[in-house]
Amino acid sequence: MYVTGKVISKRILTVILPICLVLLGVAAPSQAVVDVITGNPVADIVEKASPAVVNIDTETLVRQSFSPFPDDPFFREFFGDQFERFSRIIPMKGKGSGFIVSGDGYIVTNNHVVADADKIEVTLSNGRSYPAEVVGTDPTFDLAVIKINERDLPVIELGDSDALRVGEWVIAIGNPYGFESSVTVGVVSAKNRSVRARNLNFDGFLQTDAAINPGNSGGPLLNLEGKVVGINTAIIPYAQGIGFAVPVNMAKQVLDDLLKYGTVRRGWLGVYIQPVTPEFAEAYGVEGEYGAVVSDVIPDSPAAKVGIRRGDVIIAMDGEKIEDHTDLSLKVRSRLEGDKVRLTLIREGKQRKIDVVLGSVPGQPEEGKESQKEMEKRLGLSVGPVTPEIRSKAGAPSGKGVAVVDIEPGSPSDRIGLRPGDVILEVNGVPVDDLKAWENAVGKVKNSVVLLVMREGRTFFVSLRI
Repeated sequence: MYVTGKVISKRILTVILPICLVLLGVAAPSQAVVDVITGNPVADIVEKASPAVVNIDTETLVRQSFSPFPDDPFFREFFGDQFERFSRIIPMKGKGSGFIVSGDGYIVTNNHVVADADKIEVTLSNGRSYPAEVVGTDPTFDLAVIKINERDLPVIELGDSDALRVGEWVIAIGNPYGFESSVTVGVVSAKNRSVRARNLNFDGFLQTDAAINPGNSGGPLLNLEGKVVGINTAIIPYAQGIGFAVPVNMAKQVLDDLLKYGTVRRGWLGVYIQPVTPEFAEAYGVEGEYGAVVSDVIPDSPAAKVGIRRGDVIIAMDGEKIEDHTDLSLKVRSRLEGDKVRLTLIREGKQRKIDVVLGSVPGQPEEGKESQKEMEKRLGLSVGPVTPEIRSKAGAPSGKGVAVVDIEPGSPSDRIGLRPGDVILEVNGVPVDDLKAWENAVGKVKNSVVLLVMREGRTFFVSLRI
């Protein structure tokens, strides 16, 4: 028994010892890999990127009425200016995040973070705070560029969101609920998500389970190279582990335009599109369920001018396959107004190629110029021609000026004391003789405006920061 037991023991050792050695040999590298994934890379990335991530605090002044009377034109006319004694201006606070993309103070954030804000303050990671002004916004992509007056600031490098894979690790840095420089880690849960939130109607979002909460908006989503691959934007209320970011590749052209021109020069085709269903593909002679069906063509649009019709199936642009209707939208959005593209489409079972020059999105302001309606909205007023009655009451010279028709309560115009019936004679030193001159003048306004106003026979200047 002893001898047999000894032999058995040797055999067992012969088998077990190599296994142990293999396990020991594998264990050390495995532990190193675990350390790399869960420890040092994230900490190193955060340490390097955090100085370029900023906290954004906004203040929007809102007029709140506490009058014992209803806010009715009858009472306003009866009490006149005294009616304003029964209302007060309440500052509404907001928080968000952003990141520095240029050493001379240009910062990227979300449009909804700074929209309608009367005051914007940026706090750097070192605790220093600066007032900021809006350089440009793009509500379509929910992006904005703001600027502070400082130099030699740290920046974050922009990465390549197209190279992201589902399941890849990502890091979010931001200011959730005011807890500045908070870091969360997750993965890319999905790509090309369509999201409908607030006034946002967007195709192509990145979805991530990295925790994104109110206040994270505008902050960077980083890959494990420490580069920005997305701009954190949206969450679904009451949902956990579901957040969205604008892919940085989509944002690059927008950011370039905002930095150069203060507006976005996005291409526009002028068609309504929908997916290719199996039934549609069979009926219209389309091989496979790819491409985008043209359901309608906008009159006088670039598509209409080159003869694109309802029922056409667009399957490629400049030789690149169109996967679906979302893909076509993204490809067109990535081009500029004036770009010439070649569309491949199927019509009546036959393939055709059509060249089209993309136009600008209707209602989009000219380069470097804001629309009259948008500027009036920011100012909080509306204007019209000077009637004989208004001219007589204001004492304005003949053929000069535009009349203030209405003032939005709590707006910048309201706060500086403009009234309906005032006549505006100049905008930033430029004479305003009629509505066309007013439109041209306000279209060139950025963030500050000085108006020469006439009221009851006297002129005075008012200045607004918008």
